Amino acid sequence: MDQLALTPSIFSPRNFFASLGQRFLNFIRHIGGVSVLAGRTFRGIFRYRLDVGELVRQFAVIGNRSLMIVVVIAIFTGMVIALQLCIGLGRYGLKLNVGQIVGLSIFRELGPVLTCLMVAARVGSGIAAELGSMVVTEQVLAIEAMGANPVAKLVVPRMIATVVACPILTVIADVVGSFGGMVITVREAGVTTNFYLDQIRNTVLVEDFMSGIYKSVFFGFAIAIISCYEGLNTIGGTEGVGRSTTRAVVFSSIVIFISDFFLTKLIVFL
Repeated sequence: MDQLALTPSIFSPRNFFASLGQRFLNFIRHIGGVSVLAGRTFRGIFRYRLDVGELVRQFAVIGNRSLMIVVVIAIFTGMVIALQLCIGLGRYGLKLNVGQIVGLSIFRELGPVLTCLMVAARVGSGIAAELGSMVVTEQVLAIEAMGANPVAKLVVPRMIATVVACPILTVIADVVGSFGGMVITVREAGVTTNFYLDQIRNTVLVEDFMSGIYKSVFFGFAIAIISCYEGLNTIGGTEGVGRSTTRAVVFSSIVIFISDFFLTKLIVFL
């Protein structure tokens, strides 16, 4: 009876709004922390000497971790889009236009968004786990004790490598996704390969291609900064590393989807 009497107080409006307010404060605190780290990272690029060896190593790691999964996701994305368009447009006798829509959708949206989501899941989680483990084992404190700047040594190479790798992976995803769409379009719509490629060349403009590249640069920056922030703010031992890894992937994915809308509006406006 006592437990039942206490149950309503647990779910009282006061507790609900207190929890909601705490979540809001944590959200604001998180945005502030990420912004501060981004500013320190930009300063670190110009104030400290870049560790080229670490930069090359991070770039190779990001490429090895992401390339195959990006290729697999891209080719099946292109195939599925083409298949659905062949079914939908076929009802109106417009199967010949499938290549145009496949090209625009992949180059403008699906290429950069899906690629960076895979980078966030594969690379962002790795960055958060690696830095989180260094924090837990006090390696970051050791770097500070030796007089080095942890942001310049740990964050800057990972940020630059991710920003450079994301556009390259996006270009690969665009090409592979268009190829996957071509395979299905040629088979289902009955068009030739040259006809499909002509549709891509005549429909996808340089502005369409560059809009995806611009987005991937911003997405890569967001992934790197958020993942590094979560890793460097790990608390709670090995369990904290797992929580930081999960938050890095979730927050990076959310930022990618939200910023995609505003970047699209900005690009269209400009």
